Amino acid sequence: MADETTKLMGDYEIQGVLGAGGMGRVYRVRNVITDRIEAMKVLLPDLEGQEEVAARFLREIKLLAALNHPNIASLHTAQTINNQLVMIMEYVEGRTLSSCLQDGPVAVSDALNYTDQVLSALSYAHQQRIIHRDIKPANMMLTPEGVVKLMDFGIARTDQEPAKLTAAGTTLGSINYMSPEQVKGASIDARSDLYSVGISLYEMVTGEKPFHGDSNFSIMAAHIQQTPTPPVDLKPGLPAGLNEIILTSIAKSADDRFQSADAFRNAIKSVTQNLQDAKTVVVSPSAVTASGAVPAAYIKPAQPTAPRTAVATAPAQISITPPSKAMPALPTQGSRNRGLYMALGGLVVVALLVAAGIYLPSKNKGSVSAENTPVVTKTITPTMSPTPAPQPTTPVVEEKQQESPQPPVVPEPKAEPKKLVARKGTLKQETGESTGSASASSENSAAAANAAALDEIEHEIDQLTARAGAVNSSLDNLQRQQAAAGYGLRGDMASHQASMKVNLAKAQNAIEHNDAVRAKRYADMTATDLEALEKFLGR
Repeated sequence: MADETTKLMGDYEIQGVLGAGGMGRVYRVRNVITDRIEAMKVLLPDLEGQEEVAARFLREIKLLAALNHPNIASLHTAQTINNQLVMIMEYVEGRTLSSCLQDGPVAVSDALNYTDQVLSALSYAHQQRIIHRDIKPANMMLTPEGVVKLMDFGIARTDQEPAKLTAAGTTLGSINYMSPEQVKGASIDARSDLYSVGISLYEMVTGEKPFHGDSNFSIMAAHIQQTPTPPVDLKPGLPAGLNEIILTSIAKSADDRFQSADAFRNAIKSVTQNLQDAKTVVVSPSAVTASGAVPAAYIKPAQPTAPRTAVATAPAQISITPPSKAMPALPTQGSRNRGLYMALGGLVVVALLVAAGIYLPSKNKGSVSAENTPVVTKTITPTMSPTPAPQPTTPVVEEKQQESPQPPVVPEPKAEPKKLVARKGTLKQETGESTGSASASSENSAAAANAAALDEIEHEIDQLTARAGAVNSSLDNLQRQQAAAGYGLRGDMASHQASMKVNLAKAQNAIEHNDAVRAKRYADMTATDLEALEKFLGR
């Protein structure tokens, strides 16, 4: 019976020890009634009489009872067994991330996935106004299915409770993962948990902690004073975006970190998406085999682009205009013969049309359609009158005109130019003829270019307006959450938001006044503010 007594606590059979902490010990147990495997947490025997420890244990029970999230180990029940308060919790099979790190750094994609799950749990807990205060890889349990469970809310508290230390000379939290404000014993909020997540992520991707020391005091001082080595210096292959995210999350000042778990999580997701996009391989047509199959080496084909449409070049239509008054270039001997034949062909066409008109019914006379109207409006009657074979009608005439220019025409004597009159930048003769076509063309080109620039900038401003609306909405929600938690938006981000609104309004005003240069300048300033705010929000 004595052996059975040591293995049984109430209705639970103790099967082994899962772990031990500063306050208690956790056992793997089996409920002899339900046969379910669970975890039992009990206070260490020598701490049972300490009121503060017992009060904290009871507080952990009540906090866990209020939480229900897939990434948080859940509380099943709590009871007193043999005058000892115990917690019966979800049994999580797997390894802690600290145990996994003993094998070396975690793959970047896995580290991002694990961190995203931890931040999801913290986002939920922070919404319940609960601060964990002991985030570290040892409290992150990884299941065989790849699910991360956040554990050990032993020193967690609500943000409405006053910050208290346990006994004199003790510190709440784990030295290597404590935020600077925790080290100082100052008031903390949810951003302290985010600092600890950043330290954990640093360790996951590099295999090293950012701060080292030969004593607890030196490590605590490093959290406050020492600048960490950028992760990318330890692992050059890390994405630059991830490097910046980690450094932001472990900033000394809470105002310089991510302001919420969701903002941190959004930044993580952007890096994850970039990594997935980088794995996408574009299959070029030359890589496809003769049978049409894509080689197996390609991971993912690119999205199909719109097929190119072959456009057949149609012959240009011939438009014959009266000869210019300027002297054309003299044709070659070959072109003279072709001009002669073309003229002869035109003479034959005119003769055929006149003959056909004689036999047309009287009701159709004088009503020749546009289709029957000859294209040639002027012909030159040659001095010789051979009778060549009948020539095709209008299309052939057009083809011959396409091959050679009009026969040379002696220009008429040009009148002496009269007094030029300057009017709105265009020189005109008093006879009404325009002589400023080059200037007018230049003005038209400038106007067209300005209109195109205005259209482009207006489109850019429309996009900036949409982005600004989304950012303002996110910042408003964040400010409401922070106001409820007792703190406000970072000063530099508030300044960027105000600057963004002013610059966007000036850009829109410039567009209304068709001032492309001024609109572009303020649009660029708006974009700079937007990029800073979006980075802050993790977009």
